[in-house]
Amino acid sequence: MGLVNILPIKTTPTSHVLATDYPILTAVLLGLGALSLGKFLVKTLGVLLQTFILPGKSLNKYGATKGAWAVVTGASEGIGREYALQLAKKGFNVLVMARNKPALDALVNEIGSMTVAGKKIEAVALAMDFSKVDDVAQWNAFQSAIENKDIGVLVNNVGRSQSFPADFVDAPVEEVDSILSININSVVKVTRAVLPGMIQRRRGLILSSGSFAGITVVSPMLAPYAASKVFLSSFNAALAAEVKGKGIDVETTNTHFVVSNMSKIRKSSVLVPTPKQYVKAVLSKIGLPCGALFTGRPALSTPYWSHSLLDYVVNLIGWKSVITGVVHNMHIDIRKRALRKLEREAKKQ
Repeated sequence: MGLVNILPIKTTPTSHVLATDYPILTAVLLGLGALSLGKFLVKTLGVLLQTFILPGKSLNKYGATKGAWAVVTGASEGIGREYALQLAKKGFNVLVMARNKPALDALVNEIGSMTVAGKKIEAVALAMDFSKVDDVAQWNAFQSAIENKDIGVLVNNVGRSQSFPADFVDAPVEEVDSILSININSVVKVTRAVLPGMIQRRRGLILSSGSFAGITVVSPMLAPYAASKVFLSSFNAALAAEVKGKGIDVETTNTHFVVSNMSKIRKSSVLVPTPKQYVKAVLSKIGLPCGALFTGRPALSTPYWSHSLLDYVVNLIGWKSVITGVVHNMHIDIRKRALRKLEREAKKQ
């Protein structure tokens, strides 16, 4: 007798046999697969609908064309200036604040020439250095400027980033202190001043400018800046819950790169909108998370279409540690190029 007659012949069970022999296990696996697929499809459809089709809340809810004011910080240029212009065109009177008084005056003159729905738009400029949170005189001036004004919208746009990426221990102390004062302390102070009136009128919208740095991805070498944006996201999420049901909406707008002096990007692209494009997207998607939908980050919106899809994909894939490494390497490269540029400029002097 040969080995063929001694050893048993083993056959690999087919899927049909597995399904027959283990019906409960098969049903559980199929159920989990269907649930995962269904969740993916629902989330994807929701993101696409919110990003490309569904409209956000009307600004009329916050007093547009009815004499209400919009307060915009960091309004002398870029995104802040565009917020002021577009809110004015929607029918809000506008109080604009920043350090650059001449730029604010020019903006006020431009807005002051507007007429919406038969009503002349008012505009007021207030020079403010938001790094000086202990300057009693300028904050008293702010309180006087908002006194007796029906403020329907507050845009906390003012912010500062690092000059270029650096490890925390190498970042200039003055720069770090300024970032925390401007991005956190001043935002809290402005919001605290404006919010009581909104609660009394049971109407208001608070928008704060967030960033992918910190909110979507971990950002080594931008630790203070990224942490300040995470603070805003958490602060606004808590605030949104507190004022829910009082007619006030609170939202952090999650932003990737936009053409601006802060980003140092001068040319727009698919992933880098102009301030006009970006602000238009924000104001058209109020109340919609868009790319932040179903990501467990309340009161957060990623409204610009390419930012929305990118935010969605990053959170869908996960792999945050891998992405952190990619971002870290990118910042190392940016720092090297920035230092070389400084060296070249120093030699010219």
